Amino acid sequence: MNAKIGILGGGQLGKMLCQASASWHLPIYVLDQNHSFPAANYATVFERGNFRKKADVLDFGRKLDVLTIEIEHIDTEALRILEAEGVKVYPQPDKVDLIKDKGLQKQFYADRGIATTPFKLYEDAAAVRRAVADGEWSLPFVQKARTGGYDGQGVAVIRDENDLENKVLDVPCLIEELADIDKELAVIVARSPSGEIAVFPTVEMEFHPTANLVEFLICPAAIDGDTDERAAALARKVVAEMEVVGLLAVELFLTKSGEMLVNEVAPRPHNSGHHTIEACMTSQYEQHLRAILDLPLGPTDLVRPAAMINLLGAEGHTGPAVYDGWKDLLAIPEVYPHLYGKAVTRPFRKMGHITALGDTVAEARARVQRARDVCRVVTG
Repeated sequence: MNAKIGILGGGQLGKMLCQASASWHLPIYVLDQNHSFPAANYATVFERGNFRKKADVLDFGRKLDVLTIEIEHIDTEALRILEAEGVKVYPQPDKVDLIKDKGLQKQFYADRGIATTPFKLYEDAAAVRRAVADGEWSLPFVQKARTGGYDGQGVAVIRDENDLENKVLDVPCLIEELADIDKELAVIVARSPSGEIAVFPTVEMEFHPTANLVEFLICPAAIDGDTDERAAALARKVVAEMEVVGLLAVELFLTKSGEMLVNEVAPRPHNSGHHTIEACMTSQYEQHLRAILDLPLGPTDLVRPAAMINLLGAEGHTGPAVYDGWKDLLAIPEVYPHLYGKAVTRPFRKMGHITALGDTVAEARARVQRARDVCRVVTG
């Protein structure tokens, strides 16, 4: 329990990892560019640096026993060097490289018989347009940048000829079929170096129509027991096949025909697991710490039905953040707001999240919807 733990990235996920570690008084070191980042005031030691730069990551990591991440877009060459020097790096660098390249990730599923949407890889926009002209692909389809996408960036839905001309991303990419989605689900699963696996209850997600990121989720998901078991089994299979250590957020499509498909994964705490802080016996953040320290994984049982919304910056507001309706928000029973401490808001920026609990999912959902109605992130 005296291990020095480092986190590459000082955003809200890093902040909540620091908060989870506080109960055990774990020494947490965080690397990011400046003290304005959410985790800065919660780390035992905050160091300024760039997690995309090899020298900064090496200098930071050589002081530590265990190193983890809150974002995939990092210098993995440095992580390999640190791993060779004896630092425990979780998730492992090769797993990060696999996952942050969505083309490699999709090929991994195809090679192992893990159900996912049919896809093909292309080098640029011209190649995508040629594929359509040659009859390889018909509209509509989804295009995803192989690397660099985050929070809805790097994804384009190409529905018609106008989209094909104006919306196609001019980057190395994958094209996949537009799935006939009934529900979008997610399962957070943890795996330790010893191979122990623990699966959190399935959540159902709704995405913001403009920002293309998770806006609303409920837990438990509105699915039958068989579907729930299939989702958990698929998440368990993915983490076991990848052999990732730490958390893996597995995003799934449930199609209208009942097929379960893996969309993509993230090797870290995830937006779809924020509710676990109040709603589950072990939060995703504590579970991640347990996993990377090779401690027994905690129970994942749902204590209370939950619903969660992302608190996004309001449209038309860019500047110093003001939380309008805070008093009304706090008057709602069993509502738990989490502000990330970002000084500046802008449209659709993640400024926090709100979890609501209830005797039923319907009650939790009504409470969080009321919270969304009364609280807005605006400028003064």
